[in-house]
Amino acid sequence: MRIGLAGAGRIGARHAAALCALPEVDALVIADVDAVRARDLVARLPSEPRAFVPDTVEGLFSAGLDGLVVAAATDAHADLVARAMAARMPVFCEKPLAPDLDGTFQAVAASAAAGVPVQVGFQRRFDAGNAAAREAVASGRLGWLHTVRSCSFDPAPPPAGYVRASGGLFRDCVIHDLDLIRFVTGREVVRVMAAGANRGDEFFRECGDVDTGSALLFLDDGTLGVVSATRYNAAGYDSRLELFGSKDSVVTGQDARTPVTALPERGNGARHVYSGFMERFADAYDAELRAFVDVIAGRRGNPCPPEEALEAFYLAEACELSLKEGRVVGTEEVRR
Repeated sequence: MRIGLAGAGRIGARHAAALCALPEVDALVIADVDAVRARDLVARLPSEPRAFVPDTVEGLFSAGLDGLVVAAATDAHADLVARAMAARMPVFCEKPLAPDLDGTFQAVAASAAAGVPVQVGFQRRFDAGNAAAREAVASGRLGWLHTVRSCSFDPAPPPAGYVRASGGLFRDCVIHDLDLIRFVTGREVVRVMAAGANRGDEFFRECGDVDTGSALLFLDDGTLGVVSATRYNAAGYDSRLELFGSKDSVVTGQDARTPVTALPERGNGARHVYSGFMERFADAYDAELRAFVDVIAGRRGNPCPPEEALEAFYLAEACELSLKEGRVVGTEEVRR
C-alpha cells in the first residue's frame, strides 16, 4: 500500500513510525505545511518502507495513494477529509473531524453520501483493557451497571495558544471519555450536568476555558456516569475507566505505572509513571492504524465511523452548554 500522511508534528511522527512497522505499507508520502519538518521526519524513519515528501500538502492528492492519514492542525482536518472523499480515498482522521458541531455534522453527511471509509482517531477504543471491559459488559459478567467513572488527568497544561484553539476542555479532552463510555457500555447518554474550575494559569480563564472539569452523565438505562479531567496532575498522566455492576466491578488503565499512591505508603520507592497520552496508549495507537489498513484492504468494517465521532461531539457540546449555563442539559438540545 501507498499511504499518505498529512502532518509531521508530534502525533504525525507517532503515526509515521506505526505505519512503517506495518508490512502492507511499502511507501509513505508525508506532507506538512512546514516542508522542512516533513523532510526531518522522513530522515528519522527507517529506510523501508520508502518515504517521500511532496512539494506541498496538495501534492498528496496526486501521489496515487491507497489511503490518507490526517494528523495536521485541527483547522485543516475538515478540508483534508473532504478532499480525500472527493478523490475516493479512504481516510483516517485524528479527532476532531471539524472544529465545531456544524462542521462535524457536514463531514458526516458528506461521508455517508460519498460512501468512502472515514475512520476517526478515538484511540482508546483500541486499548486492550477498554476492549476487555466492553466484552465484560456485553457478556453480562458485571450484571447491570449502576456507576461508570472515567478520568483524564494530564500532568501539565498545554501551551496557551493550543488552549485558545482547542474548543474547551470538554470538546478537546473529555470527548475521549465520552466516546469511550458509549463504546464500552453500548448505551446512550441522555442528560449531562457539567462543572469546571480554574485554579491554575490565568490563560485558561482568559480563553473562556477551565483547567479542571467534571460531568455527571445520565445513561438511557439508568446507569450514572462520572467523568473527571484536569490539566494539572503533576504525579503523571492518568487515564482510567471503572465500571461497577450488580455482580462485579472492573477497572482499566490501573497498573504499576498509574500515578496514584496508596496510603499508608509501603516504601516501594520511585515509580515510573506515564508521561502522557501517547505513552499510555502506545499500543492502542498502533492498533488503530493496523485497523485502518485492514479497512483499506476490505478485511474489516470501519471500527470508528464519522457517526460515532458526531455522537461524542454532541455529548461534549452538551457538557460545554451545561458548564456555561449551570444546568442539566438534555442531549436532544444540541442535536442537529
